[in-house]
Amino acid sequence: MSVAKVEDRGKPRHRDQERALHAYEVVKTVPKEKQNDYEIAVNDLGANILRSGLCAAIAAVQRLGDRGRPVLDHLAQANVPGLEGATQDLARRVRELDTEAYMMATREMLRVTMWLKRAMQATFIGD
Repeated sequence: MSVAKVEDRGKPRHRDQERALHAYEVVKTVPKEKQNDYEIAVNDLGANILRSGLCAAIAAVQRLGDRGRPVLDHLAQANVPGLEGATQDLARRVRELDTEAYMMATREMLRVTMWLKRAMQATFIGD
């Protein structure tokens, strides 16, 4: 069943279904030559969030420069509560969150990261 058919049903989707759809849609746009860098950044992201916190994990992806830009863009597009509409300003927006919103955004980013990993595993074809 295609994504379009699922959307046409008009049934409300669960938050996890929204995350999954987002992940599969953005991961399939990653060019073949950038898939290795993307995979490294996403695989490190979850552990970095748990180990160092969301701000530090976002900063680690920023340090990758152009190699990390697609991951930051895809996270910004995920409509994480408190970070809706974020674009190039994702890191700044995360730093400006109050404690409660930061904790919620951290949990949500972990879930988004999990779906990005699943989408990569299903979409990227090894060499």
